[in-house]
Amino acid sequence: MAQKLTHIQTQEQQLTQVQQQRLNAQQVMFVRMLEMPLTQFEEYVQTELDENPALEPELQESENPDEGATNELDAVIDHYDDDRYDDDYIPTAAASYATPEKNGGDTPVWGNSESFYDTLHSQMGEQDLTEEQQLIMEYIIGSLDSDGLFRKDVTSLSDELAIHEYIDVTPEEIEKVLTILQGFDPAGIGAQSLQQCLLIQIFRKKATPLTKLMYQVINDHYEDFTRKRWKKIEEQMQMDDITAEKVFGEIRKLNPRPGAALGETIGRNTQHVTPDFVISIDDDGHISFTLPKGRIPQLHISQDFEEMVQGYRQNPDSMTRSDKEALVYAQQKMSRARAYIDAIRQRQQTMTMTMKTIIKLQKKFILSGDDSDLSPMKLKDIADHTNLDISTISRVCASKYAELPWGIIPLKHFFSEAYDTGDGETVSTKGIKKALRELIDNEPQGKPLSDIRLAAELKKMGFPIARRTVAKYREQMGIPTSNLRR
Repeated sequence: MAQKLTHIQTQEQQLTQVQQQRLNAQQVMFVRMLEMPLTQFEEYVQTELDENPALEPELQESENPDEGATNELDAVIDHYDDDRYDDDYIPTAAASYATPEKNGGDTPVWGNSESFYDTLHSQMGEQDLTEEQQLIMEYIIGSLDSDGLFRKDVTSLSDELAIHEYIDVTPEEIEKVLTILQGFDPAGIGAQSLQQCLLIQIFRKKATPLTKLMYQVINDHYEDFTRKRWKKIEEQMQMDDITAEKVFGEIRKLNPRPGAALGETIGRNTQHVTPDFVISIDDDGHISFTLPKGRIPQLHISQDFEEMVQGYRQNPDSMTRSDKEALVYAQQKMSRARAYIDAIRQRQQTMTMTMKTIIKLQKKFILSGDDSDLSPMKLKDIADHTNLDISTISRVCASKYAELPWGIIPLKHFFSEAYDTGDGETVSTKGIKKALRELIDNEPQGKPLSDIRLAAELKKMGFPIARRTVAKYREQMGIPTSNLRR
C-alpha cells in the first residue's frame, strides 16, 4: 500500500512539473515581445508573418502603400484621471507616423529609416563583448542626450543598473564599455563632455602638426577657447596669425553634436529614437497617451487555413495519410498564430496598464518636464498598482522611450530613489541632484560653496539634507570638492 501511494505521489509530481514547463513555454513569446522596443517589435512581427502562412495581415481599404505611414495619431487611449477603461481594455492605436500637414509641423516626422539606437546597436554587434557588457552598452546608448553625449557620471549609472536592470557592475567596468562606445562612428559619440567630444574627433584624424596644435588648444586652453579668447591662445601657444587662423578654422569644422549628425545621416534630423509611447497634454492640462502602431498591421488567422481544417473535419473517414499530415500541420500553424495574436494583445494591455500608472504617479513631472518635480518611484510601485510582477514591469521599461511635448525620454527616467526629509515627506533624489547641480553651476567664480553651505542652500529650496548626503550626491555626480573647484 505504501509503495502504491509513493507511486501515485511520484506520478502527480511528474504531471505537475510537466504542466508547469508547458505554461512557461507559452509565456516565452509574450516575454520576448514585451522586452522589445517598437522598431525591433516591427521586425519580429514581419518575421512571423513570413514564417507562418496561417497568420495574415488585415488588408487595407486604401491601395496606397504610404497611406498607413501618414495617419494622424488619433487613438487617444486614456486620461490620467479617467476611469472609463478597465484593466482589460486593449487599445488599438493608429499608425505612429504623423505628417507636418496634419499636426501643424510641430511634431517630428518619424520615417522608416534606421533609428539612432539601431545604428549604434549595429556597431555594437561588431564588437567582441560579453553578455554583461552588451547590457551595459545598451543602457549607455539609451542614456545618451540629444547631442549624442553621455553626461551622466559612471557611479550614478552603476546605481541605476543595479536598481533597474539588476546588474552589479563597478564604475571601472562601465568606463571600459564607455571607452569602446567612444570608438564608434560618428567620432565623438559617447563623450562625457563637449571638450572630450572634440578631443576624440581630433585624435581620430591623421596625425599632423596642424592636428597636434588643434589638440593642444582644446586640451590645454579649453576655457579660453569657449570664451573665444583667440588672441590669448595664439600668444600663449606662440603661433603666428596664419597658423592660428588655420588651427581655429579646422576646429570650427568639428562637430559638437555628433548625435545630431548621425540623425541627419539616417534621414532623421529631429529625433533619434522611435517612441513606444506618445504622451499628449491638452490645453486644460489633461494627459493622454497612445501606443504607436508603427508598421505593424492588424493580424488574423488565414481563412484558407480555417476552411481547409473545416473541410478535413467534415470528411474524417475519407482522409488519406497525407491529408492527416496536412491537417496536423494546419492545426499547428493556426495554434501558433492564435497564440501570437493573443501575445500581442497581452503586450498592449501590459504596456497600457504600466503607462497609465506612470502618468498617475508622475503627473507633475510630465506637465513641467522639470526633474525636480519627479516623485520618488520604483519598479515595485508600478507593480503594486498594476498587480503585475516586478520583472514584467522591468521588461516594459527596458529600452523603451516616451515622447512628450517637451522631448523624448527613456522610460527609466521616470524612476527615482526616494529621500526622506525627516518630516514625513519624501522627495526624489533626481530633484535634489538637479538642484545641487544648479547651485554649483551658479556659484561665484573663484568662491565655490562648501558642502555645508550647499546643504544650507538646499534646505532653503525645500531639500533638508545633511552635509554628508551632499558629499555623497556630489561624488556620484562626479563633482570635485570646493577646494578643487577654485
